[in-house]
Amino acid sequence: MWEKRQKVASSPMQKESTPKSGFLQKLRSKWQLKSIWQVVLVLLVFALTGFTVLFIKKPLFDFLGISLEKGGFWKTVLYLIFVLPLYQLILLFYGFLLGQFHFFWEKEKLFFRRVGKVFSSQKKTP
Repeated sequence: MWEKRQKVASSPMQKESTPKSGFLQKLRSKWQLKSIWQVVLVLLVFALTGFTVLFIKKPLFDFLGISLEKGGFWKTVLYLIFVLPLYQLILLFYGFLLGQFHFFWEKEKLFFRRVGKVFSSQKKTP
């Protein structure tokens, strides 16, 4: 690998002639965002949402009378029914607070279209 790098750069201290795009740059282009700062804000929204759901899950399950000690099929189903929609709402809330509501609203619409296609295709089959 050192030989390949040496061929591209004339000395170890000199930067390569074709810089590789970084992780944030790849996300910026994939998500079609305007700046790296916007990518950081979007990632922060995801982090805050996940952290919030982490704290909400236990009180919600306690309220429903579900023990978190052992796993099970029904616990997973209830998690998907109650926590997943809550996650989507919290995502929009933090997106609004950090000025990224438009980005997350577009992603939510895409998510609900996909979910709608799953349920509508099941109804059409005889």
